[in-house]
Amino acid sequence: MNSRHSKKYFQVSQRVWGTKLLFVNIYMIANRPGAAKGWVLVDTGLKGSADKIIAMAEELFGLGTRPAAIVLTHGHGDHAGGLQELLKVWNVPVYAHALELPYLTGLSSYPPADPSLTDGLMSVLSVFFPLGPLNFGSRIKAIDMEEGIPELPEWKMIPTPGHSPGHISLFLPVNSTLIAGDAFSTTKAESAIYSFGSLKKLTGPPRYLTMDWEAAAESVRTLAALQPRTVGAGHGPVMRGRELHDELHELADHFEEMAVPSTGRYVDSPAIADEMGVKYVPPRVSSGLLKATVGVAAALTAFFVIRGLQK
Repeated sequence: MNSRHSKKYFQVSQRVWGTKLLFVNIYMIANRPGAAKGWVLVDTGLKGSADKIIAMAEELFGLGTRPAAIVLTHGHGDHAGGLQELLKVWNVPVYAHALELPYLTGLSSYPPADPSLTDGLMSVLSVFFPLGPLNFGSRIKAIDMEEGIPELPEWKMIPTPGHSPGHISLFLPVNSTLIAGDAFSTTKAESAIYSFGSLKKLTGPPRYLTMDWEAAAESVRTLAALQPRTVGAGHGPVMRGRELHDELHELADHFEEMAVPSTGRYVDSPAIADEMGVKYVPPRVSSGLLKATVGVAAALTAFFVIRGLQK
């Protein structure tokens, strides 16, 4: 990698690189020689991210490169927003869990965000987050969760629902590298200061878009049981070694106290979804006119601040 540009990107582990696009991470995985050819893109960032992703790919792998495939940990707009632009340049297969397909093939929008949470500006701002549906039609393939995908033969696809119905994480047993998506975060995803400042703290999935807390808890415990030595999450910096081990196991053991908000739209009753999309969404948490007015004002302020940062 050219040292002049190396600060734009970070190395997760051998043959795995990432970059932060505004407040969300994407990853590029190169296969080990002899295992399979090429490299795979994991997630596509926000809408407008394509040029930066292509530039990173060409710096890492050469001019004119393209991935063997694109894998989506899930289809939320900060993870799949750049896909449409990328597919205009790269004619490659795209994979997601079967339970994510309704949100990527035009059948359903995701359950609404929960801006009633008062745990940070990103939660309040979530009222503006696009929740689909996106429609990529036959360009999206369902992942075989037993066999994985042929373009990443050494990586295991781990179902980690909760944040979204078909959320997945990716795990490489040979060196215990985990790409966690939003199954958990390595920053306080609800906080604009933490999210934009890349401040490190292992926490649960982003609260404002997590639709099933019981499933999310089980997913974190599944990932902790894998004993990962390195993790790249959807939000936050890379974590490794003893720090990762201790904090992930603490979260797994005390998920309900550490991760689940005290109140919120999905705390007592999850959204329900199947292979056709959302079937039930619990009612909004009423928090009063004053709180709503303050929340909208704060959200609008944050929205224009972030738009300014994007420019």
